[in-house]
Amino acid sequence: MKKVNLKRFLLGSMLFASVMFVGYAGINPDQSTGKQDTKGEWRQLFNGKDLTGWKHVGPGYMTVENGLIRGHGGMGLLYWTGEKLGNCTIRVVYKMRDENDNSGVFIRIPIKPREAWMPVFYGYEVQIDNRPDLSNEDDYHYTGTLYSLTKPLAKTGKPGPEWNTMEITLKGSRTIVYLNGVKVTDYTEGDPVPARKFDFEPYRGPRPDFGYIGLQNHSDKDVVFFKEVSVKSLK
Repeated sequence: MKKVNLKRFLLGSMLFASVMFVGYAGINPDQSTGKQDTKGEWRQLFNGKDLTGWKHVGPGYMTVENGLIRGHGGMGLLYWTGEKLGNCTIRVVYKMRDENDNSGVFIRIPIKPREAWMPVFYGYEVQIDNRPDLSNEDDYHYTGTLYSLTKPLAKTGKPGPEWNTMEITLKGSRTIVYLNGVKVTDYTEGDPVPARKFDFEPYRGPRPDFGYIGLQNHSDKDVVFFKEVSVKSLK
């Protein structure tokens, strides 16, 4: 995610905050997911043909082209409507159209999003951007980190058009991210994080163990293709 003018969103996000905290406090992990996966088996959330089970919110839209999800316009979010996910590993296989493009995988979104900025402020974004220095940002905004919250333990993002495999493990309040087989993030709720630097960064505070997930379409200048989104239960 890059710096975006939020003037049109600030009022709405402030008014929405009170609703968010009510919904956030009411999450019951035992009722968060209606799907049961067999331990050790991957369940595909993207069928490779269309966007069945997914919904887009915010500007722009997503399509499926040659078996790949791609964004148009933005900044918007395509989220999985089937259930909240937790105590699982989410595998996302993606590639950038150009040498470097900007996107993200959103996790731990407390409630079904109605627009694109609530997940930014109240969920976590696992960043996709190998060159945050191009937007005057820093290592807290690098591929595989929790956007603006963690620094990468390694920088293993491959430039476009090479494929990348990201595996995000949600284990209770712990979030672990492997990128191309190397651990990049290992964060547990309560670990120290830096203060917000930009107004487009997420608000600090705990996230739910179970939440919705989504894929960001950042803009027409930043196109990322997604080949696989799958989930495997830890239970």
